[in-house]
Amino acid sequence: MEVIFLGTGTSQGVPMIAQPPGTLNLASPRNWRTRCSIHVILGNMRIQVDAAQEFRLQCVREDITTLDLFILTHGHADHVLGMDDLRRFCDQIPGHALPVYSTPAGLERIRQIYPYALGEQPAARGYPCFRLHEMPRRLEVPGGVIHSILQPHGDIETLGLVFEEVGTGKKFAYYCDCKEVGEPARALARGADVVVLDGLRPHAHPTHMTIDEAVAVAQAIGAPKNFLTHMTFQVDHDATEAKLSSNIRLAYDGLRLKW
Repeated sequence: MEVIFLGTGTSQGVPMIAQPPGTLNLASPRNWRTRCSIHVILGNMRIQVDAAQEFRLQCVREDITTLDLFILTHGHADHVLGMDDLRRFCDQIPGHALPVYSTPAGLERIRQIYPYALGEQPAARGYPCFRLHEMPRRLEVPGGVIHSILQPHGDIETLGLVFEEVGTGKKFAYYCDCKEVGEPARALARGADVVVLDGLRPHAHPTHMTIDEAVAVAQAIGAPKNFLTHMTFQVDHDATEAKLSSNIRLAYDGLRLKW
């Protein structure tokens, strides 16, 4: 299994427009964060989770050249607005649509933004085309299983995802954009080799977990390796990571995990 962090920043990116001076060490490349998404290689399957505004640039930077499946965790702008650039991957499946999974609300947002990309085949080569599916609790794919669970995120729910690789038993949990991780989600993630959690900033936010809240969830799940993502400009990578235990790290753009 391999996980590539395409972006690890919050909805405004880091540094953000009119970045307050002196709040972040911008000499460190790990403090430059594009909007949040990951690319998962599960067996022979390549799965993209979310597509931020920088999606094309992220794919070029990380040499992402093929894609089998797309999952939208929810319809907020920083997760859905890069989906038009999925068109390049649609070119690689001539005459067919790219399978896209999300919540009912996420699917409706796709229909609103991309009415020209819906159907069984693209209008022409170079156009995106999505075949929409509601994400089930358990999705079997070649090489593994993807579990999903709904997570609270303000007035909507997002998809928490757990990937299991058939044969090796490798397990990876991705819980981004959530205010809390309840016991059912914690139970689903137990036994994972790696857990990734929403850790927005040091102080409270109405729809995201703080770093301390994310650390508490990581400790309760008990994975040997944990990473925080979706971080604001208030999180300096080196200074914050120095305060954390060795099994809880901060993700950064371009981080690759392979095990």
